[in-house]
Amino acid sequence: MLAYNYPILDLIWTMFMFFVFVLWIWLLIAVFMDVFRSHDLSGGVKALWVLFIIILPFLGVLIYLIARGGKMHERAAEQAVQQQKAFDTYVKQAAGSGSTADDLAKLADLKQKGVISEAEFEAQKAKILA
Repeated sequence: MLAYNYPILDLIWTMFMFFVFVLWIWLLIAVFMDVFRSHDLSGGVKALWVLFIIILPFLGVLIYLIARGGKMHERAAEQAVQQQKAFDTYVKQAAGSGSTADDLAKLADLKQKGVISEAEFEAQKAKILA
């Protein structure tokens, strides 16, 4: 009964439209995230972009992608780098990493015991001091 009232082509069309809808929602969220992630936009300009996208969603997103879409990946990469730095800092604090002097003392002790070579010592020392 269902196959008679709902042919396979209609099913395929429904699946396609569902996919397009999910893609649209993802794109809308990505544009909103980029608007609020941008440090080069003032608060008023951000508000105007948001209003434009809410009032005329298709046209607003299309114009945003044309006007500012080229830098979206750069802002996302910058955000990822900042998050990674924050995570690394948190892990170092949580692991109880000592001060620079403590790290250098541990490194010198490893060199003295022969665990690491002179070249490894210098490389790690430069890393700690950087």
